[in-house]
Amino acid sequence: MKQIILSTVAVGTLVLADGDITSQELSVDAPIEVKQSSIFDRVHLKNDLRLRYESIERDDKHNKYRNRYRLRLGAKIDLIDDFQFEVGMRSGFANPTSGNQTFLDDKPLKDYFLQSLRFNVLGFKYKTGNSTYSIGRQPYMMYRPIKSQLVWDNDVSMNGVNYQYKDDTKIITFGANQPTLEEASEARDNVNLFLAQYVYRTKLNSAKLNVGAGIYYYDGLKGNTALFGKSKGNTLINGIYANDYHIVEGFGELQLKDIFGKSLKMAVGMTYNFATDDNNFGYDFGVQLGKAKYVGDWQVKYSYTNLQEDATLGAYSDSDNFGGGTGAKGHAIRAKYKMDKSLYLAGNFFFDTLYASKSKTDIEADYKRVQLDVIVKF
Repeated sequence: MKQIILSTVAVGTLVLADGDITSQELSVDAPIEVKQSSIFDRVHLKNDLRLRYESIERDDKHNKYRNRYRLRLGAKIDLIDDFQFEVGMRSGFANPTSGNQTFLDDKPLKDYFLQSLRFNVLGFKYKTGNSTYSIGRQPYMMYRPIKSQLVWDNDVSMNGVNYQYKDDTKIITFGANQPTLEEASEARDNVNLFLAQYVYRTKLNSAKLNVGAGIYYYDGLKGNTALFGKSKGNTLINGIYANDYHIVEGFGELQLKDIFGKSLKMAVGMTYNFATDDNNFGYDFGVQLGKAKYVGDWQVKYSYTNLQEDATLGAYSDSDNFGGGTGAKGHAIRAKYKMDKSLYLAGNFFFDTLYASKSKTDIEADYKRVQLDVIVKF
């Protein structure tokens, strides 16, 4: 029903846009040919449904075994050339870093399946040459080597104005955002985020090398209540952030096109919070073999992450590893197989150690998490 509503809104928007009929200038003697494009040619849908079995076993808390789903509905609408309106909805009751929703035994599916949907994308995007401008609620634009989630979770949205320049040799990104515009925000005071990232790209004989750095400056966190109600590993005193988060990121990524018939990517990254003197450093290392691009393709990725409590803002870092946020170290293995044109099988396996500050028993605790997925794109 929500998708039908979104499509109806899209059609209404397009009716107000500039005309759909374009004409070609021909010689006087040639017949005039008028080309008409359908309104629906301007609407590009992107949807997926993920079904997941998950187990969480940890020394400091009760174990969890649950069945979950994630539903994402999205559309890009071409208003005029190079100018798009983007809209997207995701399950999960507005969780800023996850659309996962647990199936409930004591509640009929119809009573909460669509109720958990919230807007995670709602804004405009304009492209001209190598530049992209976005305003509103949009997916993050920062580059992440091998999709590292050291600083940014896969599902984070930016709420503000962002710009990116991209060509064969570099990627430059700037932005001014306000995390407290998120529907789930519980912060007492407004928080602003100013970001900048530069990525240098070069081609070697049989590989590609990307080297980058970024700065993510949060204004308004120290002395504020937790952004989304939980510390996610960051240091809180009586529910109040004890530190600011002015984060510097650096990374390097090497991409090899053909190793025994498979692509190979290797990356290393670090994060450092220069707004505090303690527990402010984190790093990860990752390697990925293959890419699940065509039917029958597979990929597997291994990473090791060590993230001190205040190295980055836990509310926006990986929501799966460590149980989300900072204050832990450990290994992650992620695998994916493309079974059919729109069908994927995937598995994620985490073997971590929670720092005493994150553990429920105030001593280090083992944390194991397994996720088995079936993903359908439509």
